[in-house]
Amino acid sequence: MIPPLYILRHGETEWNAQGRLQGSFDSPLTSRGRAQARAQNRILAQRDLSASTALSSPQGRAFQTAAIALEGLVADIVTHAALREIGLGDWAGQDRAALIAETNAQDAFDLYELAPGGEGFAALHARCGAFLDQITAPSVLVTHGITSRMLRLILTGQPITALRDIAGGRASCSILRTASSINSDEGLKPAPALR
Repeated sequence: MIPPLYILRHGETEWNAQGRLQGSFDSPLTSRGRAQARAQNRILAQRDLSASTALSSPQGRAFQTAAIALEGLVADIVTHAALREIGLGDWAGQDRAALIAETNAQDAFDLYELAPGGEGFAALHARCGAFLDQITAPSVLVTHGITSRMLRLILTGQPITALRDIAGGRASCSILRTASSINSDEGLKPAPALR
């Protein structure tokens, strides 16, 4: 059985605000993104994390969020490459809206699958599945939009085709109690101001 997992998405970055795709590239948190991470800290402070391990994507935006969101709650934050964002190949750093218009993509989710030289959903699914197989203790995972959705998709036993239906806005917090369902009564939601 999967131990309790808290899955966080990083706060807003400068590139998020500009509508640019990040992928393996990085952009610093905005003042709003730092405020979102502080709100995550207030939400997580309501939980007992004393037995939890903190794992973060090595990408700056996620690690910066982790440092703020877990301040005073977890002693050490360890980075893990499996928590990095989906690779976007040639499209990393590009304008999201322009690429959607150029490619006639339905939405940004299509871009993650279509990106030349990108990782694609099947490879991300394999990466996230292998990572989850290693988790043996309660953990706080700080990651990215698509990666956080893929982790929750796998943990709830849904097919890759359901990925766009998985919620997860900036600075979201989710708790997963079992490998079969996200308990909505236990689900941690961002404060209304974060939506």
